[in-house]
Amino acid sequence: MLLDGGTPKVPPAALKKVISEAGMKVTDGKADFGLVVGGDGRFSRYGRTEDMPLLFVGVRAKGAAGSKAHLAQTTFDELPSALKRIRGGEFSIDEQKRLGVLRNGKQLGEVFTDVYLQRGNESTCIRYKVRVSGREAGFEEAAIGDGVVVATESGASGYYSYPDRIKGEWMDPAAFASIGKGLVGICHISPTFTEREGSSQHPLRYTVPWGSRIDISLYRKADARLYGVSDRRSGIAITTDDVVTVVPGKKTTKVVLLRGT
Repeated sequence: MLLDGGTPKVPPAALKKVISEAGMKVTDGKADFGLVVGGDGRFSRYGRTEDMPLLFVGVRAKGAAGSKAHLAQTTFDELPSALKRIRGGEFSIDEQKRLGVLRNGKQLGEVFTDVYLQRGNESTCIRYKVRVSGREAGFEEAAIGDGVVVATESGASGYYSYPDRIKGEWMDPAAFASIGKGLVGICHISPTFTEREGSSQHPLRYTVPWGSRIDISLYRKADARLYGVSDRRSGIAITTDDVVTVVPGKKTTKVVLLRGT
């Protein structure tokens, strides 16, 4: 059982009861699969750290600020039915790609959904460059804004989709974009300026082919933090001496998919 952090949305005893009634056991040793109970943030965290197959279990939101859990395959109230289907073989294991993240050539870790460079508490807008290189894509752009997010297909419903949620007169928490298979998404966060070198383009969000190398660096001193690749709430401090590189990861995240959902 992999529960939400802090105060769990579901008491561990209640979750164990559901598992037991489904004829399954909780083990501290090698497991056939893990149950991750929480929201998309918790799914992202365990999705980048665990090698066992994972079933993402959401909890129905009780208010506007509640978790939306877009990546969930089931909800806690429907978990008994989901476990019954798994016991009956009505599931598959989908291996989803991760992105590797490096700082100055040194591996920081891998991410399942996204990684983003964002301004810290002691900074206004940050000024940074994004350089994309690869056999199918190559360009450099400069930007001024709150930062930039690099997302996998699994991360499309997260930070990458903020432009979709603010279209029109009212915010739509259910609106999100998609990133096709074999692509990586790049999205500038609330930019005041972007410019792609050698062109008239001022990009906000786009995709590049999987396998591309993405280098991000600051070109003016600022309080900037890298999030998504560690458990640090304050992120990883990034300076003008650093280059953050995002490339295909070496591992995959094994996700339990219920058939027919």
